[in-house]
Amino acid sequence: MTDKPHVGLIGCGGWGKLILRDLKTLGARVTCVAPSERSRANAMANGADHIVSTMAELPAVEGAVVATPSDNHGAVLLGLLPRNIPLFVEKPLTSDLATAQLLARTAPDRIFVMDKWRYHSGIERIAQYARSGEIGDVLGLRLYRLGWSMTHNEVDPIWNLLPHDLSICLHVLGNIPPVDVAFADGLGPASSGLVALLGRTAGPRVVIETSAHHPVNRRSVILACTSGTVTLNGSLDDHLILRQGTPDKLDAPEIKVPFQNDMPLKAELAVFLRHLRGGPPPMSSVAEGALIVERVCEIRRKAGLPE
Repeated sequence: MTDKPHVGLIGCGGWGKLILRDLKTLGARVTCVAPSERSRANAMANGADHIVSTMAELPAVEGAVVATPSDNHGAVLLGLLPRNIPLFVEKPLTSDLATAQLLARTAPDRIFVMDKWRYHSGIERIAQYARSGEIGDVLGLRLYRLGWSMTHNEVDPIWNLLPHDLSICLHVLGNIPPVDVAFADGLGPASSGLVALLGRTAGPRVVIETSAHHPVNRRSVILACTSGTVTLNGSLDDHLILRQGTPDKLDAPEIKVPFQNDMPLKAELAVFLRHLRGGPPPMSSVAEGALIVERVCEIRRKAGLPE
């Protein structure tokens, strides 16, 4: 074993090439499984140490990152399990609940999900407000993930967008409440967006609005507590907006709460590399990944969509 951890990267498409870039920046030695001409070009351009065409050609590595299309995650993970190494897979864990549950049972301590929003400094600061009680007890969480068009063709936009917000809910509240209501948002095809309400009976309430047919891009998170609200207005922001007091306090000032907005993809990959050297595991265990898949299926079912 050298000082540089040897990592296998399965897939080097549009997102995989960014993973490769950050793995190399963090000092890893990377062998890419890149079956297509485009993925091989990405691997070469972003500094792969070695490139192979199939998983069967992948040499012995200390860990692997899976960045294939979402509908292929399950098959790739099952194929890697005999190697008995830590595996870090792009969200969602799979787009099939039965496979997600099988993976959670089979490898509970070796598979982790790349929920990058759990590594966003703004989301962590919101979670601190939720845990500390400094603006009172948590009442609810509102999440918006809206934009125009999607570039992922292997799954519909809901499978691509919704897991992000469910992982934020998990990080801020410590759990994902049961689903009460969900319906298509009406801005495009039913599978392009929806609104979901979770935790209405058990609380805290969570409202998620997600769409790939919204004319204005929005990525925001609002935590409401008994003595104030705190908001992340955009993924690239370097501050939160805190409003202390209840809504009837019309003169409640907007207070900027600054944080260091480092790139969460690089942060989560750094945790995975340290784990290969004996450090703590990444956030989002395979069990949590399976829970997110379960909630996505629940929401789709209540919205009248195929799971």
